[in-house]
Amino acid sequence: MAAKYIFVTGGVTSSLGKGIISASLAKLLQGRGYSVTIQKFDPYINVDPGTLNPYEHGECYVTNDGAETDLDLGHYERFLNVPTSQANNVTTGRIYQTVINKEREGAYLGKTVQIIPHVTDEIKRRMMLLGESGEFEIVITEIGGTVGDIESLPYIETVRQLKWELGSSALVIHLTLIPYLSAAGELKTKPTQHSVKTMLELGVQPDVLVCRTERSLSADLRRKVALFCNVNVNAVIESIDAETIYDVPLMMYKEQLDKVVLNKLKLPLKQEPELELWKAFLGKLKNPIHEVRIGLVGKYVELKDAYKSIAEAFIHAGVANECKVRLEWIHSEKIDEDNVASKLGHLQGVLVAPGFGDRGIEGKITAIRFVRENNIPFLGICLGMQCAVIEFARNVLGWKDAHSTEMNPNTKHPVIDFMESQKKITAKGGTMRLGEYGCQLEKGSKAYQVYGKSRIGERHRHRYEFNNKFLKDFTEAGLIPSGTNPDNGLVEIVEAKNHSWFVGVQFHPEYKSTVENPHPLFVRFVKAAMEKAKVEVAVRA
Repeated sequence: MAAKYIFVTGGVTSSLGKGIISASLAKLLQGRGYSVTIQKFDPYINVDPGTLNPYEHGECYVTNDGAETDLDLGHYERFLNVPTSQANNVTTGRIYQTVINKEREGAYLGKTVQIIPHVTDEIKRRMMLLGESGEFEIVITEIGGTVGDIESLPYIETVRQLKWELGSSALVIHLTLIPYLSAAGELKTKPTQHSVKTMLELGVQPDVLVCRTERSLSADLRRKVALFCNVNVNAVIESIDAETIYDVPLMMYKEQLDKVVLNKLKLPLKQEPELELWKAFLGKLKNPIHEVRIGLVGKYVELKDAYKSIAEAFIHAGVANECKVRLEWIHSEKIDEDNVASKLGHLQGVLVAPGFGDRGIEGKITAIRFVRENNIPFLGICLGMQCAVIEFARNVLGWKDAHSTEMNPNTKHPVIDFMESQKKITAKGGTMRLGEYGCQLEKGSKAYQVYGKSRIGERHRHRYEFNNKFLKDFTEAGLIPSGTNPDNGLVEIVEAKNHSWFVGVQFHPEYKSTVENPHPLFVRFVKAAMEKAKVEVAVRA
């Protein structure tokens, strides 16, 4: 069967949740027995999000094949439990780069290179790539940005062309807003009407409208929207504000979004969606038995999307332990020797987050010293692991100038250093150690107990590594390298010998955590926090 294509656009305002709607629909279609994938087309000129500051666009999500992608791909993987790849995220920058390279190679045979057909043809080729692979029956394409933005015009034009070429094998879902005006005491449909009008001016008639709203849509209001926007009444879908993003698939099922879509694509409904595991997850999420407080120490905490995958991994691990994880977001620049006890002393666990650069680094190191000396469960990710190594070197080994050469190139104890392969690289984009790499675990270590096997694969995104020149010193002092890369001997995991739970990982475990498969490191870390909470209760009693 030739693949069917669903395009998801957004109107009125950004941040309506196109990614969550796309992932929820995909989950329902997957539950009915269809093979589904989702791709994201972003209208910015960056070739990928790898060089973007997290304040600009939230976290950069890394796939198994090393693609630095939009954080929406994290939602896709968490909902579908299926890995994504480089092909699942395309930017305007990548499109133009390809077109310009082809022009330089003479591929256009002297033609004047234009937005139509050359740029739109390249967008079309990328949109069809996953469908033509033969792996998927349905491909959902999320178009970033808001309809009417100048940046997204080539994408909407490409959707127009594909709808014309593919006929009933293509469908457009437009996500829009129906705001509630408290002064008038009513919901207003005019922004949605204008958004659809903008789509029509560009030659695209939406087939389905998903309407974000604070209040329920009445039957009369749905009929009004259908009349003014040229869609069937049953294709006006209510998407009311949810308690959690994990409610949305069930809400869309109740609204019959999957049925409407399959009917319009002329596909059989097959079975009712398999959602028992999802419902069980939601039941535990909303009815926890235990509760812990865990501090997330980072320098981008003002924008929680900068650590989106970490926050979601804690939700998954909390459900696995039937525990509510209350995250306390702590800015690393605001931690010092005088206040560290008041900021961290009441917590049952502390995670020190990834990042780049020296801003907030001393606060992270101070936090790690406090949790190590006070036996508070600790997990360090990427730079968080490197900070744990620096802290141990300074305060246990006594090397007061110990540092990473990223922050201090002249330190006499470069316990974290540039990888040899990185030293001659000057370009910033896509040049780090990226994607999944193997890791060999030491039997008897905490890491081995967590994973239950000796060989694992985890995703990376960094330039600097543990300096093996100092490996013997750390091991003898009690910071054990419990995981190493089998090909080059690079240290992937460190853990403290005389501590209840003190683990640092060079990779990003949060990228692999999903609803169906919570990451074992997060699950065990939350369990360690629960064990600390039990001890605290016993002491108080």
